[in-house]
Order: sequence, then C-alpha cells, then structure tokens
Amino acid sequence: MDNLEQNIRQLVQEVIKSMNLDLVKEETGTGIGVFSNINNAIDAAEKAFNELNKLSLETRKNIIANIRKVCLANNTYYSKLAHEETGLGRWEDKVQKNEFGINKTPGVEDIVPETFSDDNGLTLVERAAYGVIGSITPSTNSTITIISNAIGMIAGGNSVVFNPHPSAKKVSCYLVNLMNCAIIGAGGPSNLVTCIDEPTIESAKELMSHKKIAIMVVTGGPAVVKTAMNSGKKVIAAGPGNPPVVVDETADIAKAGKAIVDGASFDNNVICICEKEIICVASVADRLKEEMKKNGAYELSTDQIKKITDLVISEPGGPGSEGAANKKFVGKNADYIASQIGLTVPPSTRLLLCEVDRNHPLVWTEQLMPVMPLVRVRDVDEAIDFAVVCEHGFRHTAIMHSLNIAKLSKMARMMNCSIFIKNGPSYAGLGFGGAGFASFTIASPTGEGVTRARTFTRERRCTLVDYLRII
Repeated sequence: MDNLEQNIRQLVQEVIKSMNLDLVKEETGTGIGVFSNINNAIDAAEKAFNELNKLSLETRKNIIANIRKVCLANNTYYSKLAHEETGLGRWEDKVQKNEFGINKTPGVEDIVPETFSDDNGLTLVERAAYGVIGSITPSTNSTITIISNAIGMIAGGNSVVFNPHPSAKKVSCYLVNLMNCAIIGAGGPSNLVTCIDEPTIESAKELMSHKKIAIMVVTGGPAVVKTAMNSGKKVIAAGPGNPPVVVDETADIAKAGKAIVDGASFDNNVICICEKEIICVASVADRLKEEMKKNGAYELSTDQIKKITDLVISEPGGPGSEGAANKKFVGKNADYIASQIGLTVPPSTRLLLCEVDRNHPLVWTEQLMPVMPLVRVRDVDEAIDFAVVCEHGFRHTAIMHSLNIAKLSKMARMMNCSIFIKNGPSYAGLGFGGAGFASFTIASPTGEGVTRARTFTRERRCTLVDYLRII
C-alpha cells in the first residue's frame, strides 16, 4: 500500500488532536513508540515501565479500557491494512478476530491478590511485573497478537518491545502508534509499547540478548522458538500446531460439518488452532462430507488432490516429520488456490476438501491454508490413536465431535493439548463462540497454555506472623 505511512501519520495525528495531545517525535519521525534502533526502543520502554510503576491500578485499568476503545474504533481500517500488507487471510474475518480478542483478553481483573489467614497470621500473595518484555510476533495473526499481548502485559504492570514479522511491519508500527495514543489519553506514559520500524532476524536476536529485557514472549515457528529458548532468559513460547479433528458415529453430523468448515476456513486457516486434518469414522464419512459441502466446502477429485498437493506442499511431512507448506499459498482464498491448478470453483468456496489415505503429506504438514484432508478410519479408538500421532506431539490443539462422553474424555487425556474443543469450531477454544477468555499466544512448548495477564507476572508473597487474623 503506497500511501500506508501517510495514512498512519494522518490517523495518529487525528487521534492525538482529539485527545488534545502533542505528538511525541521519535528518531524515525513515524510516531509514538516506533524506533529505528532496538536499543532506543528498549530504553524508552524501560522509562515508561518505571513511570507506569508509579501510577495507580485504577489508572492502569483506564489505560486498558482506552486501548480497547481506540482499537475497536479503528478495527476495520487496520484489518484491511494487515490483509493488504501480508496478503494473508480475509480482512472480514480479521475484523471479527480482532473484535473478540480485544474484548475478551483479560485485563487488570486477572491479577487480583490472594490472601491466606490461619492461627499463624496473614499472608498476602500479589502479582508483580517482570519489567520490560520482549515480544516477537508473527505475520499470520499480526494485529491481534500485538493487541492481545499489549493488553495482558500492561495489565500485569509491564512495558513491551515488539519485534514484529518483517512482512507485517507497517501495520504493526501503526498499532504501536495507535495504542500509545490511547495510553497517553488515559493518563499513561508514552512508549509503554514500542517496536522497531525495520525488524530483522538480527534485531530479534538483539532483543533476546539485551540485558534490560526481563522475559521473552515468542509467537512463531520452530526456528524462532528454538532461538529464544537458547537466549538464557525466561521464555513464554507459542509454537506450531497441527490440530486434528475427530468425528465419530455418535456426532451430530450436520453440526460437525458446519463447525469444521467454519473453523478451518476462518481467516483462511492462518490461526494455529484451526482444524488441519479430519479423522472420521468410516460409517459417517460420506454424510460428513455432504454436510461440509452444504456449508462452503468443495470436494476435489483424486487427480485434483495430487495437483493441489504438488502445489501447496514444499516439504512433505510424515510420521515424525513435520514437513513444510509452500509459503506462497499460506492464507490464500480457496478459490485462488484452486485456480492455480486450472480449477474454477465458486467464489463463495471456503474450503477445499481432500479425501486421502493416512500417509498423505496433507495430513502431516501444517499448511495454514484452506485445504483440508480427510482420512477414514475403522472406529473411534483408531481415530483417537491416529490423531495423537499426526499432531506430532506439539500438544497444541485438538477437536472432537462426539456425543460419547467416555470417548471425548479419552481423547482429551490422550492428546494432552493446551486446548481441546468438544463439538464446536476450533475458534471456540479462544472464547469466540465458546466460554472463557481470549489470547493469541498459545504457549504449548513452555507449558503456560493460553496466555493472560497473570502469565506476564511474578508471584510475590508477604507474610505477617501472629497478627491481623480477626476471628
């Protein structure tokens, strides 16, 4: 987008003008919180953290509320920017994704103190900030990862320095500007959220190794997670997934068919929790396919599946091997992918359905695109066993459609994932059409699971012996 930077400056100026603020100029001249040097970004965030530490919890609540308000007001605009810059997903779905993430990411209410009282006195447990957090964010969920992380980290009393994915740098800088305007407008310090305007692998490594960074929060693929884990710092890491969805003979097949298409095609499958492969009991497989086709899936022939596979798989995965998708087709629309093999499908097509055998690379490779393999199995126990294997032990996300409580419980135990969804689309596990809070950093490799404000805090305990017990 040629005039993107001009649009960013204009919008930031308008927001600041409405708040009666003066623009804080940084080295790059692009607005509040955006720096050309990672050291300066960290120094500014450290200063902002120290200033935040002096403010009341009530002010912190107001800051979070204003971030939500300003981000919601500009949601459609930056959803389109993200789509135009990255070329990933559907901007309409991004609007929904951002909206529920903004509204349902926990704030200061998530760090309520605990107290313990007995014959020996009183103990108070509070959640304290780490300090300056370094955060590496992906291109796939560029906007909501930054917003959700910022809300949770600031709610925990921290400041944050973002090193966004290079292909999402412009929209990321825009959001940093926008959130700083909201923070200042609520009485908070400037540069509570910062980023670098030209992020690189080198700047990410510099961020990880910087002595002023207390903790790293990384959302990305295996390589960046491994690098962060070797940094010597505490790391909260959200790694890859290959979520299986199991459908057994007791399932509500009409509901399952719609839920799978809705979940797997949402934002063209770029969310890590989206359904990536279907494992269906053979007796209901044909019915499931029909229900999926009623809801926007298009089934490919054997010859078309081969062509699609050759197109979208760069390194075929298999048992014990994750493989790799062709990045040119990550997050692209189903009709566009089909057109690349000479196939014309309706523009309304949400998902390309491919029935394959269990050894097919589409099953084993996390694609992040609306191409969905389906494997038939003999019974539900075989389905669960196979789901465990093709998930690669990421322990990220799994989905099951069944009315058999015993089998639902069995799969939940065997998958041992951070998120397990029963009888709904995958995104219900993030609070969209499901109970609970939202987050887009799912820390499976390091065990925190769905992150929240308290994830970004240290537990501190204060004990008074003998006194203050009142009964």
